[in-house]
Amino acid sequence: MNAHGVNDHIILLGFMGSGKTTVGALLAARLARQFIDLDDCIEAAAGRRIADVFEVLGEAAFRDLEAKALTDLLAKADTPLVIALGGGAFAQQRNRESIAAARALTIFLDAPLDVLKERCAGLLHRPLARDPERFARLFNERQPLYRLAAWTIGTGSGTPEDAVSAIAQRFDSGL
Repeated sequence: MNAHGVNDHIILLGFMGSGKTTVGALLAARLARQFIDLDDCIEAAAGRRIADVFEVLGEAAFRDLEAKALTDLLAKADTPLVIALGGGAFAQQRNRESIAAARALTIFLDAPLDVLKERCAGLLHRPLARDPERFARLFNERQPLYRLAAWTIGTGSGTPEDAVSAIAQRFDSGL
């Protein structure tokens, strides 16, 4: 594991509902960086919402768009960014390879399954959250991959600001 510093991209990863977008926007503001939600990049490239990409084009096409958006973003960025990945992005080997090649700092935002279910309940724009059994299965399948991140920050309790403070403290302590 390389020592990460203030000049690295910060990649927030975790399951849907873990707080990647909320924490990412707050962290970027605190660090005076640009925040990018990878899902926004995918929607812009596809010209449609994520749920529509899944429904019309399928998950495989979505994953291809996701990988291209991430690779393009990491290649073209001229300043360190805070990037929020979609819940399944880090589960894809090609995305982990792109992130490693960019020497980005990966931070897993970790929350328990019951908390995530509650946060995502009724969110129809989250195509993979509609089936509770699939939701739990994906959560369990992805946990070992998420744990490959350099840092883990709990987001199951407390506020998004608490998570940002925990990340900032790790930066300040040089971890």
